[in-house]
Amino acid sequence: MKGSILVVDDEEVILKSCKRILEPEGYDVSTALSALKAIELLEGAKPYDLVITDIKMPGMDGMEFMRRLRAKNPEICIVLITGHPSQESIKEALALGIIDYLPKPFSPSLLTETTAKAMEVRKKSVKTDSQDFTGEMAEKLAEIIRKHKNKPGSLIPVLQEAQELVGYLPPVVQRHIARGLNLPVSEVHGVVSFYSFFSMKPKGKHNVRVCLGTACYVKRAEEILARLKEQLQIDIGEVTVDRKFSLESVRCLGACGLAPVVVVDKDTHGSVNPVKTMDILAQYE
Repeated sequence: MKGSILVVDDEEVILKSCKRILEPEGYDVSTALSALKAIELLEGAKPYDLVITDIKMPGMDGMEFMRRLRAKNPEICIVLITGHPSQESIKEALALGIIDYLPKPFSPSLLTETTAKAMEVRKKSVKTDSQDFTGEMAEKLAEIIRKHKNKPGSLIPVLQEAQELVGYLPPVVQRHIARGLNLPVSEVHGVVSFYSFFSMKPKGKHNVRVCLGTACYVKRAEEILARLKEQLQIDIGEVTVDRKFSLESVRCLGACGLAPVVVVDKDTHGSVNPVKTMDILAQYE
């Protein structure tokens, strides 16, 4: 079995479709017609790796459901379903730590692709937790916590120094900080997910983002992404062995007039020629 998934939507046809598409892919799929029913399932004995939830539901909507879910389980992966995506709703959902979103109606291929990506993120987060957060780091983090513990507003300084120490803030680090400062894990996670300068994923010294929005896509953005993957020998969401580069894809960077667009750190590179993609990376060697 590839993983356990809970799909939450008030439309039964969506639930049946997700189950029909994902189960043959090797996933164990449970469904809930409401957020309240989903909470009951999540409080049961069965663990879930991924929750796919609608945003518009009667009673408790998707946003409130995700807030409650994060308070109980900061580590669970979430994908949002939305029929009417807006910048405000997506921004709020991203602050709650969603991995991706599915616009209604979505195709079977988009559902399977998004699910596979979310599961990969889940696997990598578990793996990198143990690899990156060593015993020596735990001792240093404990010292950081002791230094700030009795000071007002200690959480953000501790998070800043912890990120400098580890490179990012995986769940294991957040749990250590919560215990050390006598705070709920949900409060620590809320601060980490709210501020953009905190990261819950490992990143390279230089973070490369490739826009796959419509304007960029028609101008060979996929070819650019393929060349970067080949040259860096990593996939989307991964970091090179030397930690120099990490690679991301985004739906839109808001620079359609410069398509195709690649952003490295804070530098925007427009009208990128796929053939000369590697010339961009050479600037950061």
